[in-house]
Amino acid sequence: MGTSKSVDITVIGYPILVIISIPANLMAIVVLSRGRCGLSKGITCYMITMAIADLLVCIFNVTLEGIFRSHFPYSFLMYTSVCSFITFIEVSSVQLSVWSTTLFTLDRFVAISCPKLKLKYCTRKTATVILAAVSVLSFVMNIPVYFRYEPYSVVANVQWGCRTVKGYVSSPAWIAYKWVASLSVPLLPFPLLLLLNSLTVRHILVASRSRRALKAHGPGEASSDPVLKSRTTTIVLLFAVSGSFMILWTPIVMLDLLFDFTEIRSLEGDSWLHLTMRITLLMMYCSTCTNTCIYILTQRRFRAEILNMVKYPVILLFTFLK
Repeated sequence: MGTSKSVDITVIGYPILVIISIPANLMAIVVLSRGRCGLSKGITCYMITMAIADLLVCIFNVTLEGIFRSHFPYSFLMYTSVCSFITFIEVSSVQLSVWSTTLFTLDRFVAISCPKLKLKYCTRKTATVILAAVSVLSFVMNIPVYFRYEPYSVVANVQWGCRTVKGYVSSPAWIAYKWVASLSVPLLPFPLLLLLNSLTVRHILVASRSRRALKAHGPGEASSDPVLKSRTTTIVLLFAVSGSFMILWTPIVMLDLLFDFTEIRSLEGDSWLHLTMRITLLMMYCSTCTNTCIYILTQRRFRAEILNMVKYPVILLFTFLK
């Protein structure tokens, strides 16, 4: 019973996620690249990188792994080299998605709480260098993942299937790698996100309270303060991006920690743990389409650009027909 329920979840959830996430991230990349959303160039770099990483996760983790490999078990995707490469991209894309979100939060913390450092750090050049370094590191660091697997069998000189190499659980080298990987995602980013968000909001609240106090004693207090409104928008965007990310990722993080600190090695069989893993994976992958929804809900100019993208083909078609 547990297995059938978990299959139903992926059969329904993964295709819906692909239909929403891939177009949403492509639109976000195009709209943000045009630079007409009123965002700084540094923030735009972080958001584009987040959208690219989420797009890769949706293509490789959800489409190829979650849909095609499950439903077409004898396709070319099960060649050992292809299977290993897809897994390598999956792990690297997830890591890039996590760290681009963390770096976005760090950039907002510096911009709001560190005015002196802001002039040097919150620039397009700095963002490009940092994101390029993190992108390269995410893929280079996970190269061992490609060599984690060996073929199940060899048919007509073709290596078939992916099976974890012997000694993966007991080898000191693999154990060290697993701990480094766990530290990178998720043990380090999550406390950083919590700390940075707490410090940023604390700074905004203190500054806003002081500004309200000054304006209360000043002549002609305006009913609507644009600075306070901008700070409120910043809190909403910051918490919406990093908050939704943490909510959707927390279950899979807790499950990973359970595997790391217990003797559980397999999820086979009709168990609640197998069903839980399916649900938490789907929640994690849902984070690949939340950012675009957040931009649409919080950024007026982003909504306008999306609307223009949708309207342009329609206008072009009517012009052609006339």
